[in-house]
Amino acid sequence: MIEAMNKTVMHSYPGMVALVTVSHNGEENVMSAGWHSYISYEPPIYGVAIGRERHTYQLMKEAGKFAINFLPFEKAEFIQQAGVLSGSDVNKFKEGNMGFDKGTITNAPILHDAYVAYECEVIDRNAYGDHDWFVGNIVQFYCDNEKFLDNGLPNFDKLTIPLYLGRSTYTSVEKNSRFVSHPVREY
Repeated sequence: MIEAMNKTVMHSYPGMVALVTVSHNGEENVMSAGWHSYISYEPPIYGVAIGRERHTYQLMKEAGKFAINFLPFEKAEFIQQAGVLSGSDVNKFKEGNMGFDKGTITNAPILHDAYVAYECEVIDRNAYGDHDWFVGNIVQFYCDNEKFLDNGLPNFDKLTIPLYLGRSTYTSVEKNSRFVSHPVREY
């Protein structure tokens, strides 16, 4: 039975982790973010929460642009390292052996191993508790079409998606996962 508690509990996981990348004044950085979301489809707008103590925070604030990258399950160790290590202390790209190309519009790193990435230009930033929510217009999309079916769903013969469970633990959504479709009924 569910019970009332007098402490903060966080059970929004499992969930996808986004890799936030930014380039500013010749410095590139990457950070894992568990709190992120599409905000609008038309126009395409994406948001991500960044703690003010993070090295990425200041870079994004000054750059005014960033990218969101999604990596396959095979890169879960890099995802974890990007969330634990600080870009002020170490080059996370070199440490994790992760290549990238510069985004065509924002110059933010687009990770070579990403199956989907978005370049975003910041249109708003608001403080909520211990994080700021950066909101960006998506100005460029990237997709590895081989990893998706014609209907837009993941091709699980070619892609395994990582889900973060919490406490540095990941699981995967793959072709052996259970899938159930629920058609929409017309009333």
